[in-house]
Amino acid sequence: MNEGTNMKYCIILIPVLLCNCFWSCKGQSNFGTNLLQKEKEIPLEKVNGRIDHMDVDIKGRKLFVAALGNNSLEVIDLRSGKTLHSITGLDEPQGIGYIPEHNEIFVANGGNGNCYFYNAQTFEQTGSINLGSDADDVRYDSVERKIYVGYGNGGIAVINADTHTKTVEISLPGHPESFQLDKIANQMYVNVPDAKIIAVIDLKQLKVITKWKTNAGANFPMAVDEVQGRVFIGYRHPPELSVLERKTGREIYKIPMSGDSDDVYYDAQTKKIYESGGQGYINIFQEQNSNAFIQVANIQTRSGARTSLLVSSLNLYIVAARAEGNQPASLFIYRTTQ
Repeated sequence: MNEGTNMKYCIILIPVLLCNCFWSCKGQSNFGTNLLQKEKEIPLEKVNGRIDHMDVDIKGRKLFVAALGNNSLEVIDLRSGKTLHSITGLDEPQGIGYIPEHNEIFVANGGNGNCYFYNAQTFEQTGSINLGSDADDVRYDSVERKIYVGYGNGGIAVINADTHTKTVEISLPGHPESFQLDKIANQMYVNVPDAKIIAVIDLKQLKVITKWKTNAGANFPMAVDEVQGRVFIGYRHPPELSVLERKTGREIYKIPMSGDSDDVYYDAQTKKIYESGGQGYINIFQEQNSNAFIQVANIQTRSGARTSLLVSSLNLYIVAARAEGNQPASLFIYRTTQ
């Protein structure tokens, strides 16, 4: 081609490329919307900044929301859709755990590393533990009465839920993101994206017994299928869902998913995977056979709405959307269907 032809070609090509980018990046189509029926949207008018993890009091129908950017814990009545209480003065709350045996809320703060216990009725502080820095995700084992907290530059703290005391520290080669308990295998799986691994911890020995190398980058969300022995890993670079075999960590399936993912859930009854991404979509994947999954839903939410909570016993899927433009922070409450 000569210079004139090149110029004409570029003039034609650039709009085409821009158009393609618009449709592929911004114009994703909704489908499978029948699988999630939006029941209500609960505005969080006074909440600014990023929203992190959530937990629920199933009996009391109360939702606890870590409003990280607002330095508060929001308590929401799921029946009325109203804010019951706001615990303020926190320092970047990230992880939340509800302890039904004591009717207490456990809050992990990323800013100062403090973890607080609150009475879920009076909201008075009932205990505290300092983990140094970046206290993050939380898991609660109601049988062992143990609270697990990821924190710092590489650790899982084990806390006695009855005495409010730290009992064990498990070292990791980097800051832990999502982690899950597998009580059938007596193991814990931990995403450590900075080290590009998934650490496997023996729950009896409370130490790392092996490390699986990741096949992609930024492994943040995770879910576990204890019965069939599978671990589901969500990656951000590139955005894809990976299915791993529990015994070896071998990848047995992978599929693209919504970008900027922060939460993944597996529903053992329906054999569906729910994923929320900050790109502004919920993806649902249905298991077919031989560990294969297909995407059955792509449902638009809002940019930055990347944290979520699946409450299978209530048939609810809840997505947290931070404030954006003239839109206040909100909770999208969906009813799951078969």
